[in-house]
Amino acid sequence: MKRIAVFASGGGTDFQSIIDANESERFCEIAYLIASKPNIGAIERAQKHGISTAVFAKADYPDLDKLYSELTYLLNVNRVDYIVLAGWLKIIPESFIKKFEDRIINIHPSLIPAFCGAGYYGLKVHKAVLDYGAKVSGCTVHFVNEVPDGGAIIAQSAVAVEQGDTPESLQQRVLREEHKLLPYCVKQLCLGKIQKNGRKVTII
Repeated sequence: MKRIAVFASGGGTDFQSIIDANESERFCEIAYLIASKPNIGAIERAQKHGISTAVFAKADYPDLDKLYSELTYLLNVNRVDYIVLAGWLKIIPESFIKKFEDRIINIHPSLIPAFCGAGYYGLKVHKAVLDYGAKVSGCTVHFVNEVPDGGAIIAQSAVAVEQGDTPESLQQRVLREEHKLLPYCVKQLCLGKIQKNGRKVTII
């Protein structure tokens, strides 16, 4: 069974969706939660479900290379097969991505390539969607490469933008789709059903 590590920086609702799906139909072993700071909701969720946790806070690692070097060691020692970014708000250096090439996936709260890249995270994404006047938004699960939100797309789910939407209301509807799409993609990845050929990804 494949072993995953989930990286989170906040409340961990996407993390929880993976936990719930995996408890319902076991498709992976959640080896670790990696948190970017202490005292976040994701840590409480991990503890509740007996999942090992490690905190890699910027305050403790002024040198980003050292942080990711120690993180790489931890993941390798614990035989982690895949990394799932579920609201990870920390810069990931290219050297780390290369070490885990095609083994890191991320969920982003828009339909990539729209409203993505550097600076697009959290409510900023949904505000940008509304300010632009887009009629459809959604979420995207993709492989991670050296370009922010630039990796090959695995799957997407669309959400209609409704009259009178606020960034908060749109965020909640997109989140509901995230909580279905992310566990689905993690499951397919761990079961070996995702094939990647350049930018083309097929779920078999």
